[in-house]
Amino acid sequence: MNKTQADVGATIKSLRERSGFTQDNIAHYLQVDQSLISKFESGERALSARLLEKLATLFGVDLSVFSEGACNMKPLSLALRASEINEEDLETISAINRIALNGDFMTRLLKGGCGNE
Repeated sequence: MNKTQADVGATIKSLRERSGFTQDNIAHYLQVDQSLISKFESGERALSARLLEKLATLFGVDLSVFSEGACNMKPLSLALRASEINEEDLETISAINRIALNGDFMTRLLKGGCGNE
């Protein structure tokens, strides 16, 4: 099932809120204005594939979560103990999630899956 721009925006907002990030955190991480994040979440604007990929990694989900149903939305668990998150912290979280996602992908491949499950 392909998602509309509004569906993608709602998914981004849901993942952001679940992760405990603000629109401002995400804006700094993507190096865009906070108002643009608001427009992405409301479905007024579309994100580029590069920005969607960065968000998927940051949220610890497969990129397909933005094009398919929410049934694929199983974010990695992450516990943060910081009163303030900066851009460097988000880059670190993203790198850790990329390693975990790649490990999960390799495990599925070794078990005989296609890796897209």
